[in-house]
Amino acid sequence: MTKHSRIGKKLICAFPMELAVESHIPVPEPARGRPRRAAAHRERESYPSWRALQAVAVGRAVLATGLAVLLTPGSPLYWTAAKSYPPLNTITTTVYVLFVVIGLAAAYARWPAKDHQIPLTVFADIVAFTLLMHGVGGIESGLGLLLAIAVATGAVLMEGRLSLLFAAFASLSVMTQQTYVSLYVGSPPSRFTQAGLLGITFFAVAMLGHVLYRRIQEAELVAARRKVDIADLSKLNDFVIQSMSTGVVVVDGDRNLRLLNTAARQLLGVPRVEPGQSLNKIAPPLARWLAEQIALPYRRDNTLSGHDATLEVTLHLLGDYRESGALMYVRDAQDAIREAQEIKLASLGRLTASIAHNIRNPLSAVGHAAQLLTESTALGDGDRRLIQIIRRNTGRIDETVESILQLSRRERASPEPIDLAGWLPGFCSDFREAHDLPAHRLQVEIVSPAEVHTDPRHLHQVLANLCENVLKHADRPGDPAHIQLRAQGTGATQERVLIEVLDDGVGINSETAPEIFAPFFTTSSSGTGLGLYIARELSESNGIHLEYIPRQPHGSCFRLTFPS
Repeated sequence: MTKHSRIGKKLICAFPMELAVESHIPVPEPARGRPRRAAAHRERESYPSWRALQAVAVGRAVLATGLAVLLTPGSPLYWTAAKSYPPLNTITTTVYVLFVVIGLAAAYARWPAKDHQIPLTVFADIVAFTLLMHGVGGIESGLGLLLAIAVATGAVLMEGRLSLLFAAFASLSVMTQQTYVSLYVGSPPSRFTQAGLLGITFFAVAMLGHVLYRRIQEAELVAARRKVDIADLSKLNDFVIQSMSTGVVVVDGDRNLRLLNTAARQLLGVPRVEPGQSLNKIAPPLARWLAEQIALPYRRDNTLSGHDATLEVTLHLLGDYRESGALMYVRDAQDAIREAQEIKLASLGRLTASIAHNIRNPLSAVGHAAQLLTESTALGDGDRRLIQIIRRNTGRIDETVESILQLSRRERASPEPIDLAGWLPGFCSDFREAHDLPAHRLQVEIVSPAEVHTDPRHLHQVLANLCENVLKHADRPGDPAHIQLRAQGTGATQERVLIEVLDDGVGINSETAPEIFAPFFTTSSSGTGLGLYIARELSESNGIHLEYIPRQPHGSCFRLTFPS
């Protein structure tokens, strides 16, 4: 046996127990050998069941009661043919009824064993029916068919065993009765022919009963195997459905629950429930949404909004009519949104990686040309100042590209100690120069001396993105927004540092505020929706907490909280 086959065998052996743990379904101890054959053998060993034996006993009781009514003198339904031997019929009927009552009690008491009860019952029936047949006129009475029923019953209940013995005993009983009648009563010889044909009938019935039992046995084996297969498939089905990360809800035509897996219970916020309960009682929003979808089949809306989360529901009807059952797949819409964002970010990463050299190569050429121009002696002071602006901003663009590449590659930051009292004024000077802002539109306030330990390139990019966001979105008609950078230490020992980017602009709508840090979210037709997202990602990569706080009566505050 190879290594892979041994591993596969271990996995197969371990699967049922794993299944029981996950799906909370009890799994019986595996039988030795072939489990399905063992299960089928156990089903076969129980044949005939005590219930079948009790049903036969009840049938014998009904038959005995009917015979007693027909053969008892004085009964309203007294059979006139029974007048031949009234004492014999009365005694036989009385004894037979008592024996049937005892047999009925034994069947319900399940004692003695079935292998003992069945032969005794069949032999007793043959003897009783033979005596009654003799008492009402012999073979011509037609009671010989009762012997055939007794033989057939014994053949089926004894699994074909002793069936020929029952037929032989019944034939012998009929021939004995006919011989007695011929010797002591007198009867035509033709009745022996009838007795012989009746005996042949008994053997034919016994053989047919044997064949019938074989067919029943084969059907039981197939049924037992199918039962095991269905049980295994049911366990597997339950295990797979309960292990799905997607919620599965199945309801019938009356909107009663038929299936609710673990994921659906968690998404809908319902406790463990039993099948059959009304969906409207378990999950009213989902029930209302289902009713709307069925009433308006042309709708394409498949989203259900809850109190705490947004669910995405896909509906499949299980029939051609609205009253049919329904299958619903329930997912957290936030998962789908995150998947879409991850796809977008992956595309962004590939895009930035592919165009990085196309940006850097021309940028390097511009920077190199500016450096060569500085060596010229024919330049005036104004030209040299312009060249310095070119070199400084080409370097800033290169840093921006590098930051985006680091964001896509998720590279770690390179923190350095930064004294904000000297660093922030320099940032403001560069930003005002790059965006041609007057000094009063971007100011710095150092509330208390503070020093942070972070990546200066990332901090520059974060503050630049926040300030550019103010310039793009915060201006009021006829009144451009003013920006203030405020830095201060907090706490008794100034262990925490805050940098706040404040503005007096129009502020951010409360409905869209929770989404402003989402990638590709923008309220401008010309924006990319990545500025605030990159700012947050760069902040988190440096351990900085970035949050938005609305100002009163208008304006915005973006607060950077640095770690201790």
